[in-house]
Amino acid sequence: MTIAKADFIEGMAKGMAVLESFDTERQRLNATLAAQRAGITRAAARRHLLTLAHLGYLETDGSHFWLSAKVLRFSGSYLASARLPRALQPTLDRLAARTGESFSAVVLDGDQVVIVARSGSIRMLAYGLHLGARLPAHATSTGRVLLAAKTRAEFNAWLKGRELPRLTAHTTVDPRKFRALVDQVRERDFCVASEEHELGVHALAVPLRNMDGRTVAALNVVAAPARLRAELLERDLLPVLLDAARELRPLL
Repeated sequence: MTIAKADFIEGMAKGMAVLESFDTERQRLNATLAAQRAGITRAAARRHLLTLAHLGYLETDGSHFWLSAKVLRFSGSYLASARLPRALQPTLDRLAARTGESFSAVVLDGDQVVIVARSGSIRMLAYGLHLGARLPAHATSTGRVLLAAKTRAEFNAWLKGRELPRLTAHTTVDPRKFRALVDQVRERDFCVASEEHELGVHALAVPLRNMDGRTVAALNVVAAPARLRAELLERDLLPVLLDAARELRPLL
C-alpha cells in the first residue's frame, strides 16, 4: 500500500523496524545492534528500545533487550480475527488426521513466508515450522509456489539484485537457476523442495486460489521419512493437496 508522504509517521516506522530486529538469530539486542539491524542511529534505537520496554513489549536487564510475551497480542488477534486461518484450519486438521502427515498454510511477506495455519504431529515438524514462523521464500516449497503466482514483471522486480542466502548444500542460490525453478513451478502448478531450507526436510506445496483465480496462500506437507523421495511425495500426497485446494477455493 502506498500513502502520501504527509500521512507517513516516520517515528512509528522506526519503532516497528526496531521491534522487527529481534528474531531467532538475534534474540537479545543492545542499542548498537538494534541500530545496525534497523538502519537507524544508535541514539534513536536506544530511545525506541526504552519506549518499547516501557510499554511492555520488551524486557531488559539495563543493557540488552528481548521480546516480552506482550508482542503475542498482535499474532493472537490476527489468528483470532483473520478470515484466512479460520477458513483453512478445519481442512488442515482433517488432512493431518487422515494421512498422519504435517500440513501448513503459508502467505508471502516480502522475502519470507509466514505460516498462518498448521496441523499435524509435533514430531513430524521440522525445526521452526510452528504457527507464525517466518521462513526464507527462495528455499521453501511454499515460497516458490507464491513467487510463481506473481506476474513475470513482479517476479523480476522481486529477484532483481536480491541475494539468495545458502542455507544448506542443496539451496539454489544462482539467480538464473532459481528463475528456471520458479518457471517450472509456474508450469507444473506445484513445487517439491528437498533439503534446501533444512537438511532432512522434504516438502510439497500447491497454490490456494480463490474463486477469482488469485493465489492467496500456499498449502504444503512435510512428509514422513518413508515418503521423502520426490516421486513418492508426488504420487502419494500431491492428489491430497490438489483435492484440498479445490475444496477450499469457494472459502477463499
